[in-house]
Amino acid sequence: MSLDAKTLSECLTTGGALHGRGIDAQALKRESQALKLALFDVDCSRAKSKSAVLRAIANAVDFPEHFGGNLDALYDCLCDTVLDQDVGMVLALRRIHEDDPGLAEHAPAIAQVGEDVVEFARENGKTFAFILDKADGAAEPAAIAPPAG
Repeated sequence: MSLDAKTLSECLTTGGALHGRGIDAQALKRESQALKLALFDVDCSRAKSKSAVLRAIANAVDFPEHFGGNLDALYDCLCDTVLDQDVGMVLALRRIHEDDPGLAEHAPAIAQVGEDVVEFARENGKTFAFILDKADGAAEPAAIAPPAG
């Protein structure tokens, strides 16, 4: 569903994936604070590989030093971080090069980890929303994935 049909606040409350470029950083910060959701804004502009994206996330979210640097470890650490929050969290991957040759094959798996964390958060009474803000190509309309289930 597009953000035109649903407010940013409603999208964040529901949790899930927001794709595209149309999400204003200040509005996201304001709405996250109003909903008491921790906001982790990750600059992926220089990350051209899966490992670089994972490092950027690990640094922004302040994962423990023993973070394994793989998708299973990403899932585990995001789940731990969600549980540490009173209400939940928003993970904004800004300027991600999901069409770059070094990242294109891994971008869907990274997004799937996000979807899995959404489900985990819901099962534990928390909210997890994530944003994939594309760096390359034409701007896409911001949209939220339908709730799982």
